[in-house]
Amino acid sequence: MTAAADDDGLTRCAWASGLSGPGAQLYRDYHDHEWGRPVHDGTALFERMSLEAFQSGLSWLTILRKRENFRRAFDGFRIESVAGFTTDDVQRLLDDAGIVRNRAKIEAVIGNARIVAALDSPADLADLLWSFAPPPRRRPASHAEIPAVTTESTAMATALRRRGFRFVGPTTAYALMQATGMVDDHLRGCFVAAQRRRSH
Repeated sequence: MTAAADDDGLTRCAWASGLSGPGAQLYRDYHDHEWGRPVHDGTALFERMSLEAFQSGLSWLTILRKRENFRRAFDGFRIESVAGFTTDDVQRLLDDAGIVRNRAKIEAVIGNARIVAALDSPADLADLLWSFAPPPRRRPASHAEIPAVTTESTAMATALRRRGFRFVGPTTAYALMQATGMVDDHLRGCFVAAQRRRSH
């Protein structure tokens, strides 16, 4: 699949073009304004990491539709707040029909928050994650050129798991790298402009 012209005249990555149905605009907006744009804020990175964990085994559209519910349920993904969640909070989340009610994922997000909270600052999470970003490369011509796992995502997953993070396998790590602009996997021809990355 290559970049394709959409009904609004813009050429997008194939996964975000030609969509219809109630979730189409949500998916398109995510592609146009968020996906692949560099994220360096620690709280925002923690949110993306958490949402990628919840997405495992599900469609990303499911997560996007529930995103505001996730933010409400997890107090805006404020790291110190989530790190302080108790067993009562776990039960509250399991009872919340607005999110993905998976105990292992809920407990992983809380555990991951505690690990991040133990760092010197949320900025340290950004430094840690961005330390695995590969050098910039040419945008892929088609979806077939986009890997599911890379050497860098495997190294990131290994380092995170060594620290105790959960639900951060190499595939999830690469999806996080794509979502937060550590790699630019917008297809050649996509209208979204390439973003400048800060060096780390």
